[in-house]
Amino acid sequence: MTDVLGKIDHAVLHPTQTSADVRSACEMAVRLRVASVCVKPSHLALAGELLDGSGVAPSTVIGFPHGGTSTAAKVAETVAACADGAEEVDMVVNLGRVLAGEWQLVGEDIRAVVDAARDAGAITKVIFETGLLPDDGHKRRLCELSEAARAAFVKTSTGFGFVKGPDGALRSTGATVHDVRLMRSACGPGVGVKASGGIRSHADALRMIEAGATRLGTSATEAIAAHASGESY
Repeated sequence: MTDVLGKIDHAVLHPTQTSADVRSACEMAVRLRVASVCVKPSHLALAGELLDGSGVAPSTVIGFPHGGTSTAAKVAETVAACADGAEEVDMVVNLGRVLAGEWQLVGEDIRAVVDAARDAGAITKVIFETGLLPDDGHKRRLCELSEAARAAFVKTSTGFGFVKGPDGALRSTGATVHDVRLMRSACGPGVGVKASGGIRSHADALRMIEAGATRLGTSATEAIAAHASGESY
């Protein structure tokens, strides 16, 4: 169980979650010894205070959830986040630029955030939103650009992406074993792979780790811990 929990970035990112939710999440994260608690930028100072000295990193999101803010805005957000205590930042690529094949601009956007975070002693995870990308070629190219920019991780999803299914209903996009394997194969060993979105059980977590994930993004940390120990949740 500890091996799985130690790979988790516990997410507190829903728009309605409050300071009380952050306090509860940080207490749980320290108790279960997860990797980080990922909060909205406005909650970073609080998370940093609660996690200080615990070994659990305060982390946040940049350009979240759609990646469409300007590079300058993403850099400013990164600088502010690091000043508020972020040790890790998860940035969303500019999806419109990706889909247009504007790879130079996409790469510059990634590199600018990675550099700003590194200057402040933080690491960057680059979110692709794989469920919205049309083919594996886009994912491989993003892996190449992220590695060239010296990002610490590539990441599947925000957990807040949606596509229309065959029945016309919206469904959430998230991590798949296929995408995790692809991203692992497309990056060198110095780049981690974070699977995020739809990881709700210990079995889900194990599938992603077996596919090559070295981090897991989830809000179901307590359920995963309970499943791992054979408890009901």
